[in-house]
Amino acid sequence: MPSKSKQTKKSNASTAPKATAAEEAKQQPPNWPAIQPLLPSSDLSLVSLLPDQILTIPHFWTSTLCKTYVNFLASLSLTTTPGKPKKGDAVRVNDRFQIDDPAFAEKLWSGTALRELLQNPIIDGEALNKDDASALWGGEVLGLNSNVRIYRYSKGQFFDQHYDDSNNIVFPSSSVPSAVPAKTTWTLLLYLTSPATGCQGGETVFYPDPPSKRDAAPPPVVASLEVGMALLHRHGKDCLLHEGREVTEGEKWIIRSDICVKR
Repeated sequence: MPSKSKQTKKSNASTAPKATAAEEAKQQPPNWPAIQPLLPSSDLSLVSLLPDQILTIPHFWTSTLCKTYVNFLASLSLTTTPGKPKKGDAVRVNDRFQIDDPAFAEKLWSGTALRELLQNPIIDGEALNKDDASALWGGEVLGLNSNVRIYRYSKGQFFDQHYDDSNNIVFPSSSVPSAVPAKTTWTLLLYLTSPATGCQGGETVFYPDPPSKRDAAPPPVVASLEVGMALLHRHGKDCLLHEGREVTEGEKWIIRSDICVKR
């Protein structure tokens, strides 16, 4: 297994092909569908897939909302990621759309149960105090990264083993109107499809580090696709090696952002 310290395979998820100034000026956020219907926060919970590393929120979005978004996202102009990555990047073959949209990131954060679940976390039924919550997220949580990414994996597409980088950003949102120095600490993946919608394969698989060089590596942790499930995992220096397995049938759709904390 590659050593994380060597950073031999990085995610290039935050480095889309550079647009010209004219292209950036023309790029307007999509007219996103309303984020409704949703289950109330009282019906949702954080579930530990790997303690302190990987969390899920089952049914974060309803199947009806996911279907609405898949239909909408299919109308966007997606770009196919080259099969030959830059040196040091992991091999990824998928179609993607990327937009800087603070308003939509804020809707994903405050217009859903996410803000309540992360600012007052209860994991596997156990409530965390303020200090433990800050330690878990890596600081004071501000919201979601405005860099919103849409991924579609069709049959034969995949994302090879890699680590997700942490990024320093300036945080903007309607709830935090002044610019705040921030950093990303956790990846957020929202699955819109699953075997229930005809998608086979595409699981996100994590490879925990062994306790020491003498010990065997623990078994992989597999996050199976579930419609409407949100998956959160640490990234940056605490990221686990992980991959998106090849999709063998159907399409895998994901909305991606990151948890941001104050620097």
